[in-house]
Amino acid sequence: MESIRDYQQSFLAHLKAFTGDKQPKNLYQPIDYILHLGGKRLRPVLTLMAAHIFQERYDEALNAALCVEVFHNFTLVHDDIMDAAPVRRGQITVHKKWDVNTAILSGDAMLILAYKLLENYDDSTFGALNKIFTKTALEVCEGQQHDIDFETRVSVTEDEYLKMIEYKTAVLVGAALKMGAIVANASKADQNAIYDFGRLLGIAFQLQDDYLDAFGDPKSFGKQVGGDIIENKKTYLYIKALEFADQEHQLKLLGWFKKQPDDPTQKIEAVKQIFENSGAKKAIITAVEDYTNKAFHVLSTLNASEEKKALLKSFGLQLMQRTV
Repeated sequence: MESIRDYQQSFLAHLKAFTGDKQPKNLYQPIDYILHLGGKRLRPVLTLMAAHIFQERYDEALNAALCVEVFHNFTLVHDDIMDAAPVRRGQITVHKKWDVNTAILSGDAMLILAYKLLENYDDSTFGALNKIFTKTALEVCEGQQHDIDFETRVSVTEDEYLKMIEYKTAVLVGAALKMGAIVANASKADQNAIYDFGRLLGIAFQLQDDYLDAFGDPKSFGKQVGGDIIENKKTYLYIKALEFADQEHQLKLLGWFKKQPDDPTQKIEAVKQIFENSGAKKAIITAVEDYTNKAFHVLSTLNASEEKKALLKSFGLQLMQRTV
């Protein structure tokens, strides 16, 4: 039985040979740079794990796993441009290290390379992979646009927010798993079930990220706690606080989200207090647990060995219990 580290090492070995010394260097060096900045490698590992659940040769899914990872990093390059972000994973972002035009073009090339990786499969497998990948790529763009739209909206409903994080984050987790299942020739029922497992786990993952942004330990979180509060993001915590709080604290929360103080410390602490006292903090913890349990219920229906399903469940639990 493989360990999660085994899957990671197999993927990293495959990634190492991907870009190589290609020309023109100002197109390919930024791609090589972003792909080797690290990260959790969550999605490609899930692709390999899904393939291994249904067949022994999970290495056949390496190109599908790399497709998912290249696409994910493409979105990060363009997101960083849109956000004018100076840092990614503790290192300077592509558009800052090179320039905006280079980052846009290298990002475009990454999207094309992601599709090209699927050409390594036979026609039938390629067709199935291409269908879920294209659907997912468009949904990620839709989720990103919803997120942008929410920045200028006065209010966002819980359903709207959950749909946004489903498209922006969760569908790619589901697709990563389904693509592994497709390579392994799993049944359509198992392909769809493992997709739903990933989609539900992805929603829980993003809600946990929202929680950690406000209440995580600054020493282990890896970035500034309260970033969403500083940016006035209408997260699940914000939405539930407005739903649960009395009128006085609703007005205080709305007031804080119209301010950009020079020293954000007071704002962060005041908003966090409203999140906690209103019951929003408890609500997001419950939501993470609910979506995780739903995901594990779907996982239990897969036509696979209990041993292999247990490893996938263990990986899911690690994601939900993380502090970073």
